[in-house]
Amino acid sequence: MVLASALQWIIPIAGFAAVAFALYLARDVLSRDKGTQAMQDVADTIREGADAFIKRQYTTIGVLAVAGAVVIGLVIFFVETREVADVPGLAGAPIAIMTAVAFLVGAACSMASGIIGMYISVRSNVRTAAAARRSLVEAVQVAMRGGAVSGFLVVALSLLGVWGIFTAYDYFIGGVTVREAPFLIVGFGFGASFVALFAQLGGGIYTKAADVGSDLVGKVEAGIPEDDPRNAGVVADLVGDNVGDCAGRGADLFESTAAENIGAMILGVGAFLIAQAAGWANPEAWIFFPLVVRGFGLLATIVAMFFIRGREDENPMNILNRGYWVTTILSVVGLLITTNVMMDTGGAVSGLLNLPGWIYFFLAGLVGLATSVAFVYITQYYTAGTFRPVREIAEASRTGPATNIIAGTAVGFETTAVTAISIGVALFASHWLGQQAGLVNAAGHDVGGIFGTAVATMGMLMTTAYILAMDTFGPITDNAGGVAEFSRSEASAREITDRLDAVGNTTKALTKGYAIASASLAAFLLFSAYIDKVNLIIGNQIEAGRRTADDLLTAVNLADVSVFIAALMGAMLVYFFSSLAIRAVGKTAQSIIVEVRRQFREMPGIMDYSQRPDYARVVDITTRAALREMVLPGVVAVATPIAVGLLLGHEAVAGMLMVGTIAGVLLATVLNNGGGAWDNAKKYIESGNLKDADGNVIGKKSEAHAAAVVGDTVGDPFKDTAGPSLHVLVKLLATITLVLAPLFIR
Repeated sequence: MVLASALQWIIPIAGFAAVAFALYLARDVLSRDKGTQAMQDVADTIREGADAFIKRQYTTIGVLAVAGAVVIGLVIFFVETREVADVPGLAGAPIAIMTAVAFLVGAACSMASGIIGMYISVRSNVRTAAAARRSLVEAVQVAMRGGAVSGFLVVALSLLGVWGIFTAYDYFIGGVTVREAPFLIVGFGFGASFVALFAQLGGGIYTKAADVGSDLVGKVEAGIPEDDPRNAGVVADLVGDNVGDCAGRGADLFESTAAENIGAMILGVGAFLIAQAAGWANPEAWIFFPLVVRGFGLLATIVAMFFIRGREDENPMNILNRGYWVTTILSVVGLLITTNVMMDTGGAVSGLLNLPGWIYFFLAGLVGLATSVAFVYITQYYTAGTFRPVREIAEASRTGPATNIIAGTAVGFETTAVTAISIGVALFASHWLGQQAGLVNAAGHDVGGIFGTAVATMGMLMTTAYILAMDTFGPITDNAGGVAEFSRSEASAREITDRLDAVGNTTKALTKGYAIASASLAAFLLFSAYIDKVNLIIGNQIEAGRRTADDLLTAVNLADVSVFIAALMGAMLVYFFSSLAIRAVGKTAQSIIVEVRRQFREMPGIMDYSQRPDYARVVDITTRAALREMVLPGVVAVATPIAVGLLLGHEAVAGMLMVGTIAGVLLATVLNNGGGAWDNAKKYIESGNLKDADGNVIGKKSEAHAAAVVGDTVGDPFKDTAGPSLHVLVKLLATITLVLAPLFIR
């Protein structure tokens, strides 16, 4: 079908259009008023600290990535012989070089997405603070446009990177067909995951150590407000918002979209073979479908940016939700067009409803979009101050920090129920719908069910650019509040920035909920892609007469002792990795607390503004500690699945993937939502919403507020370090095993 081939051009068109639109938004934001000189001075200090950290962090990560590419290339060169290569004709040096190059390109794109997003973020904060002096709506627009630069560039670089390297290998490397190319670009996803893990760890350790250290000494001990310029740790805290929530989360969602695109393309190979055998038009459309859908999602988000407007007295969250709904509705239209044109089953009808196959896949995509919407509102329910969970924690703060922590822990555990049920329903529904399409391969195995889950994942990820824009909105508005407080702006401006900061806390929590939901759907997709790659290699060995059909991996036997041990190691890795990440925050925070206390003690003029704190020293302490502490958890995460695969074999690795994913998803849910609820319980009290029996406000400097600050401090490394890092870990397990599968096959 000519139209299906033409539709594939949406991929580069949407990718480059998104880059151009991001540049337009960046120019618009940078042309805005920068406020007073005092505001600019504060913003410059934050920018300098963030730039210094990113330069040092990405230099370290770049060295690790180059070393990783060399090691991967050498391992594949020596291990991936014709007997275990997924493309036997390229065994040895060709496939080793292609995988190493893909790894480096993925790593470079991931680093670029984080750096560029943070570059605009640290320049949007002062402009948002300046806009807040005039208008709430203008401040929302500036912050959201600044965040959208990151959103568009992350998704566009992911889309163009996967499409570009796929096209290069397909067209310019001899012996590579459209069927084989998806298996050769998995290194791109591994490179992206590798960088994202260290970026999220380093940024998360930095931001939460600075936050915990400055809050405990400033708010609890010295009794001064948040972001008060007398607190030597406050600049490090404001820098941390950018390096953790902008650069770290940008790299996180970049690797999500890249790995999931590649996994869906690998699953599309099964449908491609069926289409080719049946003589359906344009069979390669089944492989390109994930990228085309992502392109339509980008175009939908571009349109949605023009709907971010509202009234001055409106809840800022409603303004953001309006744009989200426009993105979702337009994504449905794009999904309808793509499935109708690209999923041609020769006009045949099938399934319980006796409908054309493309309709079932369209409905599976709707399941994914509905799951995205569900997680946005589930996360809002558990982390916004207008609902029961946050209020419950705030009420528990009346009786001290112990009851606050108990209540917050209970809320975190509670969130796993609705998370697991929602993901389970989405997987079941999309798999059932895919089965109805009647895609059965030559061996009689159903391919449509698993491809239905891939379509659902792609449907969910259509809104990624907008969700990431909402996420980056959070640190921009948080920084804007710090700039306003630091520069002693008008009370009206600080009131607006406080409102935006509260909304920003919720949008950051939404992104974590969205990221873990997408990780859950994608993990099943990537697990299936791993099975497909293993069976491709075993199939080649069957053709060569070295194995029989009984050796194909059709199921994973958890009763097998090796598989059970590997599954146990997968669950253990999730908890041990989280322990290392949380401990790293605690150790780094201790250094900051000691330093801030020293400055208060040795520089008494700080409290009456006659002496200026040494902000740079705290920034330097935090930077060095964060970079040092990120290495061990990162190495453990990379080394464990490789060791399990080498010792226990390819089926055991499948067991590790399954159980490690389940444990990771549930623990990340606890950490993300529990930490977010603790944070907003503190904000709930600070906003004057907690009252005593006589109706008097229990606000700042009360015992309940002090208890809430302790709870928030406990939740900080949960929601901004360990939780987000688990998103990356879950997908890193899948991409490592996809790349190194030949190493594990016995």
